[in-house]
Amino acid sequence: MQEVSFTAPAPAGIGIMSIGVPPGSGIDLDLRLESVIEGVLVTGTARVRLEGECSRCLDPVSDELEIDVQELYLYEETDHRGRVVEHREDDEQDDEQRHVVAEHLDLEPMLRDAVVLDLPLAPVCRDDCPGLCSQCGARLADDPEHHHDVIDPRWAALGGLLDGDADAPTDEKEEG
Repeated sequence: MQEVSFTAPAPAGIGIMSIGVPPGSGIDLDLRLESVIEGVLVTGTARVRLEGECSRCLDPVSDELEIDVQELYLYEETDHRGRVVEHREDDEQDDEQRHVVAEHLDLEPMLRDAVVLDLPLAPVCRDDCPGLCSQCGARLADDPEHHHDVIDPRWAALGGLLDGDADAPTDEKEEG
């Protein structure tokens, strides 16, 4: 067993459309590498910085995310003489299985999978973000009293009847 802690630069493309890890930013890793019969078991935590935009108002959003990681890296398959067995492309192998290659572990696929699965699908700048006006696109947080007087098109014709009729009866009683 070996415990390692280090910071690695983030590769490009870790994230979804609205939020992700900025390329080149630091990923802090605290990992435990354990030798098991099948290979090397990697467990630990990763801390990443996230940047994106609010799904309601489109303002910039930044956050930090700490995720738990765990992955088994299998030793390369060898024959009876200890030589690595090469597999052809048409062999049925689990593409999701990670392998120890020349005593090295590729942590990027493990990190990418763990981070993307833990990202919020609709990030918000704050929990009570009102978003944008669906009529004009104005930020509702800037003007809480923002509204539009919109008449339902099905009733618009009736609204015209009262506007043009000056002799229409009113509800007010005349004082005499």
